Amino acid sequence: AVYAGLVLLSAPPGGGMLLRKLPGVSASGMGLRLSQKFVFLLFISGLVTLCFGALFFLPDSVRLKRIFLSKSESPAVTAVSEHGAREQPRNAAGEALSRRPSVSYEARTAGRAREERSRARAEPGGRARDHHDHHDAAARADRDAGFSGQSRDAFDYGKLKKCLFKPPLGSDGGQPSDPQARERRDKVKEMMKFAWENYRRYAWGKNELRPLTRNGHIGNMFGGLRGASIVDSLDTLYIMGLTQEFEEAKEWVENNLDLNSNGEASLFEVNIRYVGGLLSAYYLTGAEVFKKKVVELGEKLLPAFNTPTGIPRGVINLGSGTSWSWGWASAGSSILAEFGTLHLEFVHLTELSGNPVFTEKVMNIRKVLNKIEKPHGLYPNFLSPVSGNWVQHHVSIGGLGDSFYEYLIKSYLMSDKTDEEAKKMYYSAMDAIEANLVQKSPGGLTYIAEWRGGILDHKMGHLACFSGGMVGIGADDGELTKRQHYLDLAAEITHTCHESYSPTKLGPEAFRFDAGAEATATRLSDRYYILRPEVIESYMYMWRLTHDPKYRQWGWEAVEALEHHCRVEAGFSGIRDVYATTVSHDNMQQSFFLSETLKYLYLLFSDDDLLSLEDWVFNTEAHPLPIIRRNCPPEREDAEEAPE
Repeated sequence: AVYAGLVLLSAPPGGGMLLRKLPGVSASGMGLRLSQKFVFLLFISGLVTLCFGALFFLPDSVRLKRIFLSKSESPAVTAVSEHGAREQPRNAAGEALSRRPSVSYEARTAGRAREERSRARAEPGGRARDHHDHHDAAARADRDAGFSGQSRDAFDYGKLKKCLFKPPLGSDGGQPSDPQARERRDKVKEMMKFAWENYRRYAWGKNELRPLTRNGHIGNMFGGLRGASIVDSLDTLYIMGLTQEFEEAKEWVENNLDLNSNGEASLFEVNIRYVGGLLSAYYLTGAEVFKKKVVELGEKLLPAFNTPTGIPRGVINLGSGTSWSWGWASAGSSILAEFGTLHLEFVHLTELSGNPVFTEKVMNIRKVLNKIEKPHGLYPNFLSPVSGNWVQHHVSIGGLGDSFYEYLIKSYLMSDKTDEEAKKMYYSAMDAIEANLVQKSPGGLTYIAEWRGGILDHKMGHLACFSGGMVGIGADDGELTKRQHYLDLAAEITHTCHESYSPTKLGPEAFRFDAGAEATATRLSDRYYILRPEVIESYMYMWRLTHDPKYRQWGWEAVEALEHHCRVEAGFSGIRDVYATTVSHDNMQQSFFLSETLKYLYLLFSDDDLLSLEDWVFNTEAHPLPIIRRNCPPEREDAEEAPE
């Protein structure tokens, strides 16, 4: 039947073309009658329709669909495991293979509908201002949401509290039994109270305090958001027992934190400070205002992921949803430390909201990273969000790269050690770092150099000093034969960073190990200290892991140095030259000084059950987030009741 109305051409041995007569064709001129032409065209149309329909409906037709559909119409391909933190194995057809029953059709379609609403809000001019729409009926169909396994509106905060091995504030607020440690902890608390009171007096509602001129600083990192120091300080105030100050901060968040800003925000900074700060405040207190605000803010960050690869751009307008890359970033690239420092917060946004889109976005980042070749197993700092390829081969464990590695090991720990993909990525990266970047100075100091296309730059930034703590907390889960090695490496890196803290006992922004230098800043532009926490962070982790008293002693040296060099009449200020005998202040009390530096010092002089590492991981801004346990320990008789 297929060939009934077709003329076949063949070549006889003699050479000329022979028109072979077929049934239904007239002898004169091989012409077709009008009725035959109509039947012929009808048949051909049906055949074409059948063929193209088959292309779209056969199981393995996704690639063909992409040819004919625009990118905006292509279905997103996501894979989230039962833990919301691992990609499921897939068969040859791309279908997820799960050991658990598949999600119901209703739940899957509800999730897709909600993602489409999020995308619609992301379009310029079409962003809904009313955050209440995420409480609609579709949201209630979400699966596996939160510790309770219920919908977003029924997140079980009480069950979360019972899933903790220890109360968040310990048996007695973390009060140490050692009198000296108790006295030193009280001093850190006094420093926090002093810094907060001056912020409150001179810069309330602004982002940061300028202590010399006694006024507020707004800056351009937060896209019109205000109160960075307030949000960053919430958990610090709470764990220090500064109850009145905490309540003031909470009231400001409830009444004055306006998320409907219309400015250019750093996706990274808003995430680690605002999202992290609000998440930890909710998990510590159960106050619904923090949950409501953080979910609303999280939804405003989603349009940054609207790129060809799903790798987010670094800057986003929180009002319009438009996003772009930093002007200084090579070839419009995204920065490893920025798009790699979202996982902890976004997984918890899914926990609280029940919306899987947050986890899907960060899992896609891993998917892209696992596809591309890594030079010598290393992750360069610049990646194109358009092509998904590296832009430069510059590798650093300090600025531009740092917290990407931190979030790999912490993602594994936060998943209750079920996120095997994060574990594999972390230890593979550690092998590459040790093979290519870890160096020993002539004076015997261990440091992590930077790598520029195969050439080592023998410097280490203050930001890279977090890695002592990172390597330490990852030691127990590495290969059995390397666990002590990792703990030794963590101690060596922390020692090196301590050695950079001289002669003022405060460290420079960057220090070198060449031309005779030993952990010393050789450039004037590297000599400043802006109240950074990374060295003290490693002291805190190493104290908890080893209880070697030297870490508390080193921490106290830092306290004395901060008091002597950075405390001014109206707060704390960074200094421009850590080697100068006459101090020159920079007139800025950074919000991370309240969130990180003072918090890590307070924890260093507290008992280990204050925010126990068995229950909590800290985001890169030191905001504690609870470990996600799907199977909770047996309920304790003394388990704390959830707040009303």
